[in-house]
Amino acid sequence: MIPAHDIARRARRGALAFSAAALAAGTAGALMTVPAHADSPSAPSRSAYTLAASHDTSTSSDSAARLRKVVDEARVLKSRKATRGTFSATPGGKSTTGTTSTTGSSGPTATPQIIGGTDATISEAPWMAQLYYLDDQGTADTSDDTIIFCGGTVVSPSKILTAGHCASGMDWASNGFVVTGTDQFWLDAVGDPAGSVISGVTRQWVNPSYNATTTDNDVAVLTLVEPVTTKTLSMTSANDTTSYTAGKTATVYGWGRNSSTTQDQPLQLQKATLPIDTDSTCTSYWGSLFKPGHMVCVGDAATGSDAGTVSPCNGDSGGPLVEGGRIVGIVSWGVEDCVAQGARSVFTKVSTYVPTVNPRLDDASWNEDGLGDLIARTPTGSGYIYYSTGSGLASREYLGDLSGLNLVRQTDLNRDSYEDAVVRTTDGKLYFLDAYSGDSVLVGGGWGVMRSITLPGDLTGDGLPDLFATDSSGAAYVYPGNGKGTFGSRVKIGTGWQTYGAVIYGKGDLTNDGHPDIVARDGSGNLWLYKGTGKASAPWAARVKIGGGWGTYTAFAAVGDLTGDGKADLIGRDSAGKLWLYKGTGSSTAPYAARVLIGTGGWNAYNLFG
Repeated sequence: MIPAHDIARRARRGALAFSAAALAAGTAGALMTVPAHADSPSAPSRSAYTLAASHDTSTSSDSAARLRKVVDEARVLKSRKATRGTFSATPGGKSTTGTTSTTGSSGPTATPQIIGGTDATISEAPWMAQLYYLDDQGTADTSDDTIIFCGGTVVSPSKILTAGHCASGMDWASNGFVVTGTDQFWLDAVGDPAGSVISGVTRQWVNPSYNATTTDNDVAVLTLVEPVTTKTLSMTSANDTTSYTAGKTATVYGWGRNSSTTQDQPLQLQKATLPIDTDSTCTSYWGSLFKPGHMVCVGDAATGSDAGTVSPCNGDSGGPLVEGGRIVGIVSWGVEDCVAQGARSVFTKVSTYVPTVNPRLDDASWNEDGLGDLIARTPTGSGYIYYSTGSGLASREYLGDLSGLNLVRQTDLNRDSYEDAVVRTTDGKLYFLDAYSGDSVLVGGGWGVMRSITLPGDLTGDGLPDLFATDSSGAAYVYPGNGKGTFGSRVKIGTGWQTYGAVIYGKGDLTNDGHPDIVARDGSGNLWLYKGTGKASAPWAARVKIGGGWGTYTAFAAVGDLTGDGKADLIGRDSAGKLWLYKGTGSSTAPYAARVLIGTGGWNAYNLFG
């Protein structure tokens, strides 16, 4: 029995019970018994669709938690129905700053809609999120503070997809919070709307190529402190072209400005159906400000007034453009005040950024730095963890007694942004070990017949990690994850996999298309790439040979992204006991760069990696 050990996580989190004895003694139940399973077109003035609200409140107690402090200040703003407006200069610095105000306690007086839109309910858009950021102006007087608002989408239980300009230069962990579960604009609602959930943010990711001057590469992801139970909405695929066909319609959602003549926002969530335009339509209006391939041109030409215009506006930033049940765009920027004649809205083109965003949905790691870490065990059962440094591995730390196991795989199986493990005991039982709660859940028995077990990521397109396994006869199966640590009924997807034995590995995207991939070594030492397709019934494209001579390796480990570039990597141990890192390239024909030595010897001391 191993001692309680939280693997460098927060003290309130439970221990991972790795020992076979611990697993046999206290499971949460057998959930599966067998593995059956602007104004002028020449130089338009533009605006990113953010909205700031003027702020009047008193200082919260210094001893309050960060989230409580921010929420309490926002609550005061809610209760006072403070004036709103003060909408700040936008990316590119071409807009002016204006302030409008409303008085009284009745809330917004403008027609409650996205300009030209209609009411929407949370039941039709359960994945909508409201993002509130307390922008402290650095003075002792809090009356000059502002609340900056953006929209977002729940793309996994603990992940919010939004615009890069909604997060760049901000400290969301200290000064922001997210509201989900309601179609009521939280800032104006009386009390907390039914179903609303307020969440803190633990970390943020902004596309490294985001340009605040041009608003290019405008995408970001916020990670919540705790996962939410609301339904999620998936992004489109990286190879999607159909959704962007000119003339096709898509729906935008948000709580943004409802008129070009006021800064007011609606109480009720809004939606509007807009046509997809050609890139040339936007380049003819916006010129070089519009970046084809990175941006999507959307909507009919604005009329010059609210009448006849259908457009997102300030406050809709970060919200989704939805087509075919997937996110195809993120509200990014447009003409100032949103209705200048001839203007069209600009959205971030999501398909372009799927390969860089997807790794952020699967960036859990044992010490929460977003880098994959290596687990290793000696023949006597002593388990160790090696944290990634970004270019190699740090000194090992004792993990516990891992005797009685013959397989360890790492993944955030329940999508709470904390790394978990799936292990198999020598008697064929498979367990999900929840690192956050410390619980061990019996997935089922009979898994000894499986020659290989891999958790590459989301194979079925629902945003949840799945399991891929091959049995001793060479049959291959996908077990769809349910986001709770266990799996649904298996789907047989092929035969003949016995040629690879147990040497099938993968965690993450190797080919930069947004789908997880695997590699497999045959008996002749050849390494083959199976590129993910995103289809549950046929998850792998035809195999591609990516090299020979891999027979020199006696063990492999695929633990995701060790280097922090968003691409999956591979570790191999050779017969001399040296450890090598194969850094992912994103290429579908040569997915690994030249190997780099990260362990000079002695790695033969381990008989299990994971």
